[in-house]
Amino acid sequence: MVEVELDTEFGIAILRPMGVLSKNDFAATACTIDPYIEKYGKLAGLIVHTKTFPGWEHFGALMGHMKFIKNHHKQISHVAIVTDSVMGALAEMITSHFVSAEIRHFAFNDIESARTWILTAEQV
Repeated sequence: MVEVELDTEFGIAILRPMGVLSKNDFAATACTIDPYIEKYGKLAGLIVHTKTFPGWEHFGALMGHMKFIKNHHKQISHVAIVTDSVMGALAEMITSHFVSAEIRHFAFNDIESARTWILTAEQV
């Protein structure tokens, strides 16, 4: 399950994985953020906030994740990966080559810096 918090005032979605990721998690996340994107054209940012990377339930879940990225990366300006997992730094390095969003890794307890980074970048 992924808890999704959508800050409609600033256009920031915060995703908090609550366990192993399933294909349905990405469909449910899209159902939450897509109406906002349809109305405003984009999200200022997306924050993935998890202490450790939970992994995927199975290959179909990984493919659901890839589909979510493919369908949303042009409508999200900034992605902050806020985790203490080594996957955060790895995701920042690898993913930045495949998506149009700017990606940055932050430590798990540094979520406010991630939020400030998104808001500051949007004002420029």
